[in-house]
Amino acid sequence: MLPPTLLAMTIDVVPFAICAERLAVLLARHSAGWRLPGGSIGADEDLDAAARRHLVEQTELGEVYLEQLYTFGQPDRDPGQRTVAVAYYALVPAGRPPVDALPIADRVRWASVDALPALTLDHGEIVALAHRRLAAKLAYSTIALQLMPERFTLSELQAVHETILGEPLDKRNFRKRILALDCIEVTGDMARRGGHRPARLYRAKRPGQVDFIK
Repeated sequence: MLPPTLLAMTIDVVPFAICAERLAVLLARHSAGWRLPGGSIGADEDLDAAARRHLVEQTELGEVYLEQLYTFGQPDRDPGQRTVAVAYYALVPAGRPPVDALPIADRVRWASVDALPALTLDHGEIVALAHRRLAAKLAYSTIALQLMPERFTLSELQAVHETILGEPLDKRNFRKRILALDCIEVTGDMARRGGHRPARLYRAKRPGQVDFIK
C-alpha cells in the first residue's frame, strides 16, 4: 500500500477579453515567470469565492462572468509538490479600464492566446482548454455577450464570434440566428463610426446571464 500523499489545492483563472481584435488572456507576473492569476484556497473558502478573490486581488477585475473549467491533477504538473488545480475562466467585457491605467500595471499583461509567452507549470494547457471550451459554447449558448460592451452592433458581435473561432461567418446567417435567439434588443440609437453607414445599436436583454440554446 502506497503511503498517503499530502495534496495542495489551488485555483487558476483564465481571464479572457477581446484586445485589438484578438482573443487575449490576462497574465500575472511571478518570480518564476508569467502565469495565470490564482493561488491557494482557504480552509473554509468556497471554490468560486476563492477564484473571485484571486481575480480581484491580482488583476482588479471584479463583477465579471466566471465559470469553472476543469480540474488539473497530473502527478507531475508541479515539480515542487503534489498540487491539484481547479481552473476557471472569466470573461471581461469590452470597455473596462485598460490594464496600463491600473496600479497593478507592472504586474499583469494581456497576451494574445495565439502568441503567449512561456507560462509556468501547465498554464499553457489550461489556456488552450479554456479557449476550446469558449469556442464550443458559442454554438449552444449566448456566452459571447459576456465579452461585449453595454451597447454594440451586430457586426461587432459577429466579429467577437469570428475572433474566438478563428474563422469568418456568413453575415446573413449569423444575424438571422442571433435575432431568433431573442437575447438582444435594439436600444433605439445608431452607431456612426468612420465612413460606414449608421448601424443599429443593441444590448443584452439579460446582462450577466448566459442562456443555453435548446
